[in-house]
Amino acid sequence: MIEEIKTYNEKQIKEDEEICNLLANTINNNLKEAESKIWHAHPVWFLDGNPIVGYSKQKKGIRLMFWSGVDFEEANLNVKGEKFKDASIFYNQISEIDTNDLNRWLIKSKEIQWDYKNIVKRKGQLERLF
Repeated sequence: MIEEIKTYNEKQIKEDEEICNLLANTINNNLKEAESKIWHAHPVWFLDGNPIVGYSKQKKGIRLMFWSGVDFEEANLNVKGEKFKDASIFYNQISEIDTNDLNRWLIKSKEIQWDYKNIVKRKGQLERLF
């Protein structure tokens, strides 16, 4: 885990830190080729400069978001973006994380991608990559 993500996780309350650490470690294990960094104040993983997955602390809990998650067609990714193709799930306890689901979503995140990297150049239009 890179230092800036470790620092982000350590700033959370104990329960949230445990969730963040599990998420970060699982993402790192599944997306070994991804670049990770703090982006817009929270941890995000990128493949070839395209944002794939990230998490953030919000009022409702720790939000795990997949940028192309709507097309994963996964019932538990039930918080859908209104403008783009993102889908999320919120966690408040580490026991809520189903690692089988998480691993499956991470596989899908490599297979199903929309091109967010070039969204500004395309004036807000998304194109499917995979």
